Amino acid sequence: MRLTRYSDYALRVLIYLSSRPERLCSIAEISRAYDISNNHLMKVVQELGRAGYVTTLRGRSGGIRLARPASKIIVGHVIRTTEEGFDLADCRNCGLAPACGMTSVLGEAVEAFLAVLDRYSFADLPKRDIDVLALFPLASPTRAAAIAAVAGQDPDEVEATARCGRR
Repeated sequence: MRLTRYSDYALRVLIYLSSRPERLCSIAEISRAYDISNNHLMKVVQELGRAGYVTTLRGRSGGIRLARPASKIIVGHVIRTTEEGFDLADCRNCGLAPACGMTSVLGEAVEAFLAVLDRYSFADLPKRDIDVLALFPLASPTRAAAIAAVAGQDPDEVEATARCGRR
């Protein structure tokens, strides 16, 4: 199953906010951190707010933050909110659907997919020994070391390559 970009952005926003529970964040800040469209994020944040996952505060010192603890925001629930449908195949328009048996098999697969996502909250996600904040561009030396650790590479070599502008 493939999630839409909309769901991807919603997950990214919630991961970002759950890594910063002590402060308000701006949509522009999150947009820069992930290098994605500010306008797309506004739509995503608006829906996350309507669904009760984030709180938005307007004004000069405004921003967004999680509306409840990360441990109370379940990944599967977010996906159900952001995805329009879970049809893996177009069984409704297939003449074989009543006899082929795939409709129930695919339905069971979707249920299993969502059941796995339902086992995790956003508090469960950052399980690695890597500081998730270090992966954002604002902390480049630490970011390079974190990326190197994930990739199993020498952090000094990765950092030197990043400084030279080569990849």
